[in-house]
Amino acid sequence: MLELQQVSHKIAGETYIDNISLKLERGTLTVLLGPTLAGKTSLMRLMAGLDKPDSGDILFDHKSVLGVPVQKRNIAMVYQQFINYPTLTVYDNIASPLVVAGVKREEIGRRVAEIATLLQLTPLLQRKPAALSGGQQQRVALARALIKRADLVLLDEPLANLDYKLREELRAELPRLFAHMGAVLVYATTEPTEALILGGNTVCMHAGRAVEVGTTMDLYRRPAGLLAARLFSDPPLNTVAVTGSAGNFSFHQALPAFRLGNNVSLSGDFTFSVRPHSLQTEKPASNAIALPATVAVTELSGSESYVHFDFCGQAWVALLHGIREFARDEQVQFWVQPEHVMLFDANQQRIALAAN
Repeated sequence: MLELQQVSHKIAGETYIDNISLKLERGTLTVLLGPTLAGKTSLMRLMAGLDKPDSGDILFDHKSVLGVPVQKRNIAMVYQQFINYPTLTVYDNIASPLVVAGVKREEIGRRVAEIATLLQLTPLLQRKPAALSGGQQQRVALARALIKRADLVLLDEPLANLDYKLREELRAELPRLFAHMGAVLVYATTEPTEALILGGNTVCMHAGRAVEVGTTMDLYRRPAGLLAARLFSDPPLNTVAVTGSAGNFSFHQALPAFRLGNNVSLSGDFTFSVRPHSLQTEKPASNAIALPATVAVTELSGSESYVHFDFCGQAWVALLHGIREFARDEQVQFWVQPEHVMLFDANQQRIALAAN
């Protein structure tokens, strides 16, 4: 188990990691989800021992590792920018951790063949890195980390430089591979879709803080705060201010009031939020909430349409299935069912909405 106890870290007086406490069990995958500069890489460097925290402690299997040199820890790390030995073949690059560890040649050959098949590197094993594409070199770096069977595996956006097809294949395959490793696995990403595919647990990060921690699906379905809800929405979460009075809610424009379940006690100012895929152009149910909109632009992406529009002075987006074409400034009525609405209070904490 890897445990971080109230860990903080500053660089040149600026806080990069702010009082983070985590417990990561062996055999589990933990995703660090957050935008660029959220602190994901900084936290991984502390876990690896490349940097030392200014306060707090880091333990592995209940023993502090702050004084243990990196080279004496059984750690593997892959960055977004690949690092390979330029004078070695792909085979020797992948095999290098096993050679250093004194593993027998037959076992090395078997394990290299296994990981090369998974990462589609078999035809490239006798090439040098200079003869590979960027995506192929990243796969070699990933293979070298996974073959090591380390106690702690840190993957810092490792699929970012791969082509779309291979990235999708590996996203689906990695959880199966991870399940048999028995290591503490930490995977950093900016993409909520990637976190959802990988599953496991997620740490939502913002400005060096772990704002929410839990199982990935729980955080997606029931985020406790607005920050986590935003992190788990791609396209971005749609939000607008509303006012509640005895369970009746109204937008800050001349639109009909509506209810969100049987919540007669809710009064005050709130943030009304909807994920783009929850919006529809046809009324789905009698209690659906009407959202009159003015279209700004429509983006077509394969079998989906992204409709950007103005609602109550806010820039919103709807993700619709199929090819949908709307003219600029066209008036469109969107609908959302109450159960697909998330409501946050003035402290940005989600309010549990009781169903009718």
